[in-house]
Amino acid sequence: MATKTFKIGEYCKGGIITAVATKTKVTIIAKDWDYSAGTRKGSDQSGATEFDRREVSTSSSSAIRELQDFLEDLTTDYYAGQVLDWVESKTEFTNAYFW
Repeated sequence: MATKTFKIGEYCKGGIITAVATKTKVTIIAKDWDYSAGTRKGSDQSGATEFDRREVSTSSSSAIRELQDFLEDLTTDYYAGQVLDWVESKTEFTNAYFW
């Protein structure tokens, strides 16, 4: 299991996206920035509260498209691409079709 937290800030709803990738499932978690821990990107955001989540199976034919749509709803195309690139580097989509 691979996990990465992207502290995007004002270009993202809530400011934080956490991606969790396993062999069979990818989970994208949207979190609200925890201002009590600080406002800088280096601040500890482990106490940030989750407000939305999307889980997709890596064997789904529309997995990449579902993740991209969800991420683009949360943040800009650039940051959505950054998160999706990381996810694709950590897992293998078996029936991946873009459309």
